[in-house]
Amino acid sequence: MKVIISAAGTGGHINPGIAIANKIKEKDPKSEILFIGTNRGLENDLVPRAGYKLKTIDVYGLKKEFSLTNLKHIFQTIASRKDVKKIFDEFKPDLVLGTGGYICGPVFYVATSRKIPTILHESNAYPGKAVKMFSKKVDAVLVGFEDTKSKLEGCKKVVVTGTPTKIRKIEISEKRKKEILEEIGIRNDLPIVLIYGGSQGAQKINEAVTELIKSGKNEKYQIIWATGPKQYDIVKEHFEKENIYINNLKNVKVLPYIYNMEELMNISDLMVCRSGAMTITEVSIVGKPAIFIPLPSISANRQEDNALVLKKIGAAKMILNQDLNGQILSEEIDDIILDKLELEEMGKVANSIAPKDVEEKIFEEIEKVLKR
Repeated sequence: MKVIISAAGTGGHINPGIAIANKIKEKDPKSEILFIGTNRGLENDLVPRAGYKLKTIDVYGLKKEFSLTNLKHIFQTIASRKDVKKIFDEFKPDLVLGTGGYICGPVFYVATSRKIPTILHESNAYPGKAVKMFSKKVDAVLVGFEDTKSKLEGCKKVVVTGTPTKIRKIEISEKRKKEILEEIGIRNDLPIVLIYGGSQGAQKINEAVTELIKSGKNEKYQIIWATGPKQYDIVKEHFEKENIYINNLKNVKVLPYIYNMEELMNISDLMVCRSGAMTITEVSIVGKPAIFIPLPSISANRQEDNALVLKKIGAAKMILNQDLNGQILSEEIDDIILDKLELEEMGKVANSIAPKDVEEKIFEEIEKVLKR
């Protein structure tokens, strides 16, 4: 089996693609998998790190407002079809699979025009532009939420599989937990709050965490904070202007990116994060309480809809992006971080809705499409 996976930009698109690739290789070790992305996104790090080949094309997400830059990007994206055709001619895929995002535009234009078997996966409750555009042309659309089905009218086939992720609930011994924390450089005797704003970071979250830390209100718990690779130096410089050095912060470890996310999620007591579909899935899988800060959107409140899935059942709290500051974040953390019973109960409720056998279901649909 030769499979092309289009996934680019953020971990929310790339990591599900890698999880699907891993399942394909598990089921069919002789399979060949090629990722198509851009030369700008996290795929350039994450895909080779996962052991897969990556080809890049010059494609961009398109904005509504008119500008010369946007016009240039439109022409570059259209022109990228030639590069896609060349990649297809050389690789000769049996299946093309996409995890949403602008990269799917030229890739699925070529795939559907050549009548190559195609599958799209949509993680969010509200489908994105690329998935909507090609939903009636592909062989199947796999979705993370039941609610998504009603938003894809006219699609040949929609199947609820859940969102694939590399994260699993694992038992970590106290000895291993201590080793992990020692490697990071924090203690083992205080609750741990894991804070991250997605694979590229979130400026608003970083500003609120900076404010919280400077106020010194995290004395009763420790923070593991991933700023995002592009914002790490900004955060560092901000502290240094006040003669504060991030490596010396009390009860805080600041990282640009977390590569052992599975371990850290499993040993943490509380998450503070955005509410992308994959994050919602991961939080429910590891069974941890969360404070969600949805990424705002002009066209659709996708992340707010996602966060409400866990908030409604008492597994999470939510702070809207426009309301977020250090004081509010501190109050929400303080409200639950020292209550072990509440943390455990919220975690159990979160885990109760965790999707089961996601990658297995996706592979079953891949086999069905290929047989057709």
